[in-house]
Amino acid sequence: MERSVKPELLDELPPDDPRAVWSRRDLLRANAWMGNRGIMARALRSTCPGPGARRLVDLGTGDGRFLQGVARRLRPDWQGTSVVLLDRQNVVSPATCRGFAALGWRAAPLQADTLEWLRQPDTPACNAILANMSLHHFTEAQLADLLRGAARVARVFIAIEPRRAVRCLFFTRLIWLIGCNEVTRHDAPISVHAGFTGQEMSRLWPAGQGWSLTERRAGFFSHLFIARRRE
Repeated sequence: MERSVKPELLDELPPDDPRAVWSRRDLLRANAWMGNRGIMARALRSTCPGPGARRLVDLGTGDGRFLQGVARRLRPDWQGTSVVLLDRQNVVSPATCRGFAALGWRAAPLQADTLEWLRQPDTPACNAILANMSLHHFTEAQLADLLRGAARVARVFIAIEPRRAVRCLFFTRLIWLIGCNEVTRHDAPISVHAGFTGQEMSRLWPAGQGWSLTERRAGFFSHLFIARRRE
C-alpha cells in the first residue's frame, strides 16, 4: 500500500462545529483503544529517565486531553514539567489547563502552524517534542522539513502514527461500533493511507552522527518513531 496524503474533514471544520467536537471525542476514545497513551508514556520514561521537571512540546495537540492522559501515567515523578500545546486551532479549554495544573504540570496552549513555528530561529530548545497522530497530515517534503526543525531544538523526538497496513484499514470500517460519527468514519481510512510503515520516518531524519533512531510497530494499529540524541 503506497502512502497517500489527502485532506481530512476534521481539519476543514470550524473548531466549534458540533461534528468537530464529537470527532475530537472519538479520537480520544480511539487512542484509548489503540493504547497510545501507554505507548507515549513508556517512550517518555525510557528516553527522558529519572525524576524532575522537563520542557516538552506537543505538536498537533488538538484539545490537549491525550497528553493530559499521558501526564497522569507519569505522575508523580514528572511534576514541574512544562508543556507547549501547539495546534493550528485553539481548542484547548481552561478546564484542560487546570487538569494539567492539578497534576503538577504547567501547560501553555499555543496557536501556531507547526512548520512555521519550527522554522523560527528563536524557537526554544526543549527536552522532547511529541507528536501523536499528527505527522500523517504532512507530505514527505513537509515532513522532512519538520524533522529538520525538530532535530535542531529537541534532544528527543517521539511520534505515534497510524500504521499503514491492510489490517488497520479493515478495522477503520468498524469504528462505528464505538460510536464514531461521520467525520471520524470518513477520516479514519484516510489517516491509515497516510500512515507509516518500515523505516520511512528514519529515512527522513536529518543525516549525520549523534542520533539513535528507533522505528517499529507499536500495539496492533500504531507506528512508533523515536529519535534520541546520544550523550
